[in-house]
Amino acid sequence: MPKPSSTASGDRPQPAPVGLLLPRTRFPRTPRVGVPDWHGVSPSHLAYLIRRYTHVGDVVLDLDAHPAAIAATAYMNRVPARLFTGRHGLHVRLLPPAPERRTRHALRRPGPHVDLMLAALPKGAQGLTQDDAATAMSTWRPLLRPGGFLLVGLTAPPPGEISRRATVIAAARAAGLFYHQHIPAVLVPLPEHEPRTAPQRPDEADDGRRLLAGRHLPAFRDLVVFGTTATGEENARA
Repeated sequence: MPKPSSTASGDRPQPAPVGLLLPRTRFPRTPRVGVPDWHGVSPSHLAYLIRRYTHVGDVVLDLDAHPAAIAATAYMNRVPARLFTGRHGLHVRLLPPAPERRTRHALRRPGPHVDLMLAALPKGAQGLTQDDAATAMSTWRPLLRPGGFLLVGLTAPPPGEISRRATVIAAARAAGLFYHQHIPAVLVPLPEHEPRTAPQRPDEADDGRRLLAGRHLPAFRDLVVFGTTATGEENARA
């Protein structure tokens, strides 16, 4: 419940850093025709996120080397990168830009570290334990530049399990990252009225709007953003 207006401003709850990505009713210009969604997130939304968290010439690394991430990175005039394992451990290799996109900004931020890292958890159909999340965060943290960001896309947990968001946030903080923002990305258009719990007639075809095995169909994906350093606004809230 909101606090009364007489409460001192310093005692009022701070606004939660939450964003929302809604599916578009129109199909705008995308990085490239035929590019698949990044784990349910459209290429145009992914390009928007890359633009928000980076500058021209910054290095963007998608751990899965997803074609949508590489296309959106190049489309926004950032530098895509790949992660390799060598004799001396993990290292980042910059991908050369296409000839038509080679500019003086392309090599403005050379080096082994990245400005934005994109990751999806968990991998495949396996679960995500606290140890798994801690290992992942401690491995990824050294790859980020000071002031860089890590954007993690979480799959919906299987029936009977709670959200993995708290597990990932705790692991990231233990690795020295700062929790920056939570972005629910809505994957399907939301109807004006909720039809999924309405009784379904025997003669009615299954149109995918009803319950699946007694549960609601997944309609959004959690995107959680972490930073290597806290922003000025976040320091002011602390």
